[in-house]
Amino acid sequence: MTNKSSREIPSLSSYDVHLTPEVVDSIRAVLPQVGDDVVAAIIAEVPPYQDALSGHMGETIRTAVGIALGGFLSLASGDGLPADVSAATPPALQGAYDLGRGEARSGRTMEALLAAYRIGARVAWRELASKAVEGGMAPEMLVEFSALVFAWIDEISEASAAGHADERATTGRVQRQLRERLARKLLAEATPEELDDAAVRAEWTPPSTLTAVLVPNSQVGTILAKVNQGTLEHDDLRDLDDHTLLLVPDAHGRRRRALMKALEGRRAVAGPAKPWREARVSYERARRVHLAGLGSDTEQHLVELVLSADTDAREDLRAQVLAPLADLRPATAEKLTETLRSWLLHQGRREDVAAELFIHPQTVRYRMGQLRDVYGDRLDDPAMLLALTVALG
Repeated sequence: MTNKSSREIPSLSSYDVHLTPEVVDSIRAVLPQVGDDVVAAIIAEVPPYQDALSGHMGETIRTAVGIALGGFLSLASGDGLPADVSAATPPALQGAYDLGRGEARSGRTMEALLAAYRIGARVAWRELASKAVEGGMAPEMLVEFSALVFAWIDEISEASAAGHADERATTGRVQRQLRERLARKLLAEATPEELDDAAVRAEWTPPSTLTAVLVPNSQVGTILAKVNQGTLEHDDLRDLDDHTLLLVPDAHGRRRRALMKALEGRRAVAGPAKPWREARVSYERARRVHLAGLGSDTEQHLVELVLSADTDAREDLRAQVLAPLADLRPATAEKLTETLRSWLLHQGRREDVAAELFIHPQTVRYRMGQLRDVYGDRLDDPAMLLALTVALG
């Protein structure tokens, strides 16, 4: 047992209990029945145990109950035992600790485990007290006997609670490590088979989609409290030491609005929802938007992302489509370029172009005449219009 209680452990001298051999024999004779009655009461009164006390786990729990009752009898009847309860009955305390770990592995809560102890104490006390009196215990001794019973139950329940907590801590630590490994594999373009195997090892149920969210380290806890519990974390990011990556399950469709609301004011960036094995695509997009300082929702910046995907190619395209203006004075070429861009984006609506550029509509007509003189029929060519729109976008 690795996690002992810091509580003051009761000593045998604290309880003025003297069990005669006749009382000991009377109690020992009914211990198996008391154990069965305790198990039956737990099944009846603690819902998480209704289907748990069968098969291997049921046998483990029955054995633990038997060891606990036997440990109590040794404690109450022994001569010359040490004053420390834990030293007096190490097998019983170790059994209780192991039971707590097993219950944590089975998924039952600490609350359910302690409820089982409370019910077991009630049943055991009633039957042990009855047999003690039948065996000749003086009624005035029952108060001390009762105190010893419940002190013992308190001690072994603490041992079980310690085992439960230790197992949960160990399991949680291992699970976090396995889920972190899964997140790394998702970013490393692992094969579908490798990803499926990593998900199984991490006891993680794959969702339909994952959405990558880059979060400042100081905001991780706050955001985790507002998203799916199956969210994966990864904090070893290239060039992003001050950020953590969260991979949020099934935040697509209408659920994306809830995710974006949770991110408001958090300086986080959310990528697109992608099939879970393609989470790296979502991460790369979130990373680009973050580094460009564009905003929190990558889906609001798709045009900027497309236009900046290959900046060298875009500059070459711009030089190519603006080549007809190369012989004009720089100031004139700049004004015509500005007018051409607005004309393309406003689909030739002269008044809208004039309003955007703060010029008269007649000035727009004049400049467009200049542009048609330079470009000729190419301003009616769809391919040229597409090239100009991309280059000037």
